[in-house]
Amino acid sequence: MDLVWPASAWALWFAALAAAFGLTTRRAAAAPAAPAAPAPPAVVELLRGLRAGELFHATVFELARREWVTIRGDRLSLSAQGEGRVWPYEQWVLDRVAARLAGAPQAPVVALMPDSGDLDAEFVPLVRQSAIDLGLARRRWQSMLVPLLLAAALVVPWYVTISHAGVSWPGWIATAGAFVAGVALLLGGRGFLLTPLGREAAGPEPAPVDARQEWIFTGDGWRGVLVEPAPRDAGAPKRQEVEGRVVKRWIVAGHGDDLSSSRTCYVALHDGVSERAAAYRAKERFYQDVLPGDHVRLLVNPRRGSVVSVLAHERRW
Repeated sequence: MDLVWPASAWALWFAALAAAFGLTTRRAAAAPAAPAAPAPPAVVELLRGLRAGELFHATVFELARREWVTIRGDRLSLSAQGEGRVWPYEQWVLDRVAARLAGAPQAPVVALMPDSGDLDAEFVPLVRQSAIDLGLARRRWQSMLVPLLLAAALVVPWYVTISHAGVSWPGWIATAGAFVAGVALLLGGRGFLLTPLGREAAGPEPAPVDARQEWIFTGDGWRGVLVEPAPRDAGAPKRQEVEGRVVKRWIVAGHGDDLSSSRTCYVALHDGVSERAAAYRAKERFYQDVLPGDHVRLLVNPRRGSVVSVLAHERRW
């Protein structure tokens, strides 16, 4: 079976793909850096890869900090006026909260969460656009023309492969590869990439501030808990299982230890009922793998307050 022509066709397509990506990389390098500006919490969380629900609640609590809404306990009410500029995605949240309140003076925070479809289709694109406006992210291509042309060009290597190989393993591989690549190009659209400023803004999450209080969702509503280092017990066994929801993660730089030579990662877990969440030292690989809201079961060393291994990890989207 002569596969020279199919291989050549696929090589040309990959060359075109590499050229398209290379041009965008050079364009980004030549573009002037946007002026640095304080990034809103929801934009920073987007750059860190958090889910839409986390972005929504980050926006709600930021609006509460600036007094656009008032939160007492787990109940929220709208304020007549707040401080600072309201971003389009923040206005979207205020409008949805007002609609769900339907004239009521207050409601539980958890009851004000829009449907996940609305968050993904309307809210998240507004947050992305704010990141682009701040110079923290950019579109890979200015329009859908390039990904559409690349997807359409897949027909050529696919057809050449099928015409030479027929219904055989090269033909099946070519069909599956063309389908996956085409779908990825179309769904990825113009792309969303972090700029150097965006990567800097999305850097290590800071330690909890002041009172080390964090808002978490326990299943019955939102509550504030204190995030504290896991208690160390010299007389405890060297290994112990703990289970809970990740409510906070952060990195402290410049404190080398046996887990990291330059910085220390922390992951805080809450069991759903306690007034405190225990923060354990963790290796950076585990820190990068988990997000707030994930449910994990860990093997920890209670003598040192550190994570030994991950026994179970469930991502609840």
